[in-house]
Amino acid sequence: MTTSTIYIGVDEAGKGPVIGSMFVSAVAVPDLSNIPDSVADSKQLSDASRETLATQIAEHSSIYTATIEVSPSDIDAPETDMNTLTVSAHATAINNIIDSNPASDVAVVVDASDVKPERFASRIQQQCNFSFELEATHKADVEYPIVAAASIVAKTRRESHISDLASEYGEIGSGYPSDQTTRDFLASYIEDYGSLPPFARESWQTCDDLLAAAEQSGLDEF
Repeated sequence: MTTSTIYIGVDEAGKGPVIGSMFVSAVAVPDLSNIPDSVADSKQLSDASRETLATQIAEHSSIYTATIEVSPSDIDAPETDMNTLTVSAHATAINNIIDSNPASDVAVVVDASDVKPERFASRIQQQCNFSFELEATHKADVEYPIVAAASIVAKTRRESHISDLASEYGEIGSGYPSDQTTRDFLASYIEDYGSLPPFARESWQTCDDLLAAAEQSGLDEF
């Protein structure tokens, strides 16, 4: 695509879970009317609706996407933090879109992953290869269809990732710390192998707590 204007929306899925990767997706269009009418915030859609829309977005000739995966090992790296990784992934996704689809005018909206949206926007722009108009706002995936589309793509990639892990390891739940199925899976894995699974975020407090509980249980048995 070569166009005078390109509109880009960016959102993430999987920032808070204790297992699996985070995905940041950018969706770009030369015309906002290209976005399917039924697009909505991915969290408000059924799994089937989200998958259908993700397919429509992927197959549309005038919609372009870029998705960045941030692995658990990236997340656990001591030299970085989750906010920095999220900013970097947003910037990389935007850079990838523009590198493949040059435009003279770029307008970007991102769902702010920071309590201060203006700080989030500034940090992203500092890592981009060009200057452009960027708006960061909370609940952008609800207010802007282009960001909702990015939310759908990111969420679908995250769900596919979790499904692949479940196929290999059994029921692992959603991956969120509040999900009892996920907590039970991690506790059982630790009991069986004496360590966390390779796709767990070892730096998360949930993992520390489960490892400590397993160690205490072993001491009690001794």
